[in-house]
Amino acid sequence: MWALLVLIGAASVSAHLEDLSFDGEKVFRVIPQNDEQVEILNFLASVMEVDFWQPDSVTLLRPKMQVDFRIEAEKFFDVEELLKESGMEYQVLIDNLQAALDAQFDSKTRTASHSYEKYNNWDTIAAWTADIAAQNPDLVSRSVIGETFEGRPMYLLKMGKSGPNKKAIFMDCGFHAREWISPAFCQWFVKEAVETYGKDTVMTTLLDKLDFYVLPVVNIDGYVYTWTNDRLWRKTRSTNANSICIGTDPNRNFDAGWCTVGASKSPCAPTYCGSAPESEKETKALADFIREHLSTIKAYLTIHSYSQLLLFPYSYTYDLPPDYKELNSIASAASKELASLHNTTYTYGPAAQTIYLAAGGSDDWAYDQGIKYSFTFELRDTGRYGFLLPESLIKPTCEETLLAVKYIANYVLEHLY
Repeated sequence: MWALLVLIGAASVSAHLEDLSFDGEKVFRVIPQNDEQVEILNFLASVMEVDFWQPDSVTLLRPKMQVDFRIEAEKFFDVEELLKESGMEYQVLIDNLQAALDAQFDSKTRTASHSYEKYNNWDTIAAWTADIAAQNPDLVSRSVIGETFEGRPMYLLKMGKSGPNKKAIFMDCGFHAREWISPAFCQWFVKEAVETYGKDTVMTTLLDKLDFYVLPVVNIDGYVYTWTNDRLWRKTRSTNANSICIGTDPNRNFDAGWCTVGASKSPCAPTYCGSAPESEKETKALADFIREHLSTIKAYLTIHSYSQLLLFPYSYTYDLPPDYKELNSIASAASKELASLHNTTYTYGPAAQTIYLAAGGSDDWAYDQGIKYSFTFELRDTGRYGFLLPESLIKPTCEETLLAVKYIANYVLEHLY
C-alpha cells in the first residue's frame, strides 16, 4: 500500500489552484475506523492536494469521524484503490464537482439585480446594503466599520427603531469565502425584519426593543475571489511574509486560545491562524467594533456552513463554559424551532465536544469578552451538496434558520444582563 501512496505522490502536480474548471473532481466521504486509517488519510494529504471539507483540516481527523474531502479528477482511481486496499469504507458524495457547481444556479429568478433567492455577488450585495437602508430609513442605517486587505469597504447594517439605552445583537455572515449560503442568510434576515416589522409581533417587539448589527460578509475579498477565480476558496486574500501562499483563516485569527489547537501555523494551510491574533484587517475591524460596543452587545451570532449544527463555546478547549446549562438549553430549544418548519435536524452543543477543537474562533472570543449568548450556526446541508447548496434551497434554509435566530433573540431580550 505504501508503494502505491509513493506513486500517487510522485504523480501529484499541484497546478490546480487557479484552474477554474472542477470537471471530474470528486468529493469522497470516509469514516476511518482506527488510528492506522487516520494515518493513511494523513499520508494521502501529505503526498497530494486534498481539500478537506469536513473537518476543515487533516490535523483534525480522528477515528470514527465522518470525513469529506475533494480530490482532482486524475487522482480518483489512485485514491479509490488506496481506500479499498486499506479496507476503509467510502462513498462518492459528489461525482462531478463542476456539474454540482453549475447546478447551484438553479434559481428561477434569473435577474441581474439583487434577489433573496439566488446567490448575489459582492457588488450586488454592496449596492443592496445602500438600497435597503435608503428604503427603510426608520429601521435601517448603514456604516463602514473598516476595509478589507484589498481595500473594499466593510458595510454594517444597524437595524431597529431608535430608542434610548437599547441593547443589541451582533450577527455576521461570510467568514469563509466558499460558504455562500451564509451571506444569503444575512440578507434574508434583513429582508424579513423590514418586511414583517409591524405585522409579525415577535419581530416588531425585537426591533422596537433591540438593535441588530448585521455584517453581511466578513471576508469580502475571499468572497469576490470565489466568484472570479476559485469557487472553493476559504481564506482571506492577504499576503503572507516569506510565503507564496495567500490568506489566513479569519475564524482562527481571534485572540481565543489563538493557534493552540485545530489551527495551523503554516500560511499554506486552510486553517492558517495568521501571523498574530487580529492580523487580518477584517477580523480586527470586527473585533474593534464589538469592543467599542461591548456595553450594549448582549448576543453574538455567526453564520457558517455546512453540517447543520448549532454550537456554542468553547472550541479551543474541552472545558465547558460557565453558562453551559443555559446555552445548551437555548441551543436545544432553538434547534427544535428550526426543525419545526422543514424537519431539518440540527445537532447542538459546545463546539469542541460536538465537532472538534479549533482555536481562534470569533464565538469563543466574543464569549470571553463577556458576551454570554454566543452561538455559531452551521447551515445546510450535511454533505450531499456541501458548500455548493443549490439556490432552490436558499429559501427553506433561510426560513428555518430565521425561526432559530428569532427564538434566540427573543430569549436574549427576556434575559438581558
